[in-house]
Amino acid sequence: MYKISIKELEFEAVIGILDFERENPQRVLVDCFIEYHDKKDFVDYAKVADDIETIMREKKFFLIEDALDELTESLKSKYKVIKSIDLTISKPDILSNCKVSVTKLKKF
Repeated sequence: MYKISIKELEFEAVIGILDFERENPQRVLVDCFIEYHDKKDFVDYAKVADDIETIMREKKFFLIEDALDELTESLKSKYKVIKSIDLTISKPDILSNCKVSVTKLKKF
């Protein structure tokens, strides 16, 4: 079993339900852990990082949970060898005294 770790992938995207969140992109951080079995059918971590950023920027999600669902299904569809995905999306600047994160773990 192999595990890819992408930590603190940082970019700006429109995500959230509040008016100001819909108007301006905000900084988001994504942590992604992917497990797969065979190095012959490896998962290209650079492409995964690019896929995550592209989907987040294009879709402009209202809920973090919706973004997690879309990312999980999209990555599994593109990379059939994936056995599990553990994704966390953080909005580090939304509250002044903490970083807000939501995580989804999906085993296939």
